[in-house]
Amino acid sequence: MKNTQVSQMEGIGFVTNAMGEKVAVLIDLREHGDLWEDFYDALLARTRADEPRESLEEVREQLISSGKLNG
Repeated sequence: MKNTQVSQMEGIGFVTNAMGEKVAVLIDLREHGDLWEDFYDALLARTRADEPRESLEEVREQLISSGKLNG
């Protein structure tokens, strides 16, 4: 793999394989750290998409029964 600057955007570069196919992205976090955080949050949310969910009322009841919230 080699690092090739194919991007027109400052602070963004692509890593390509021997056939010239883009296989990874390099992001200058000094310039685009806020975008990285958004991207990472979206990936994290995607990994949790199939996790069971609890309603606000269920969480509220659990907090009240454990004494962490006054009802």
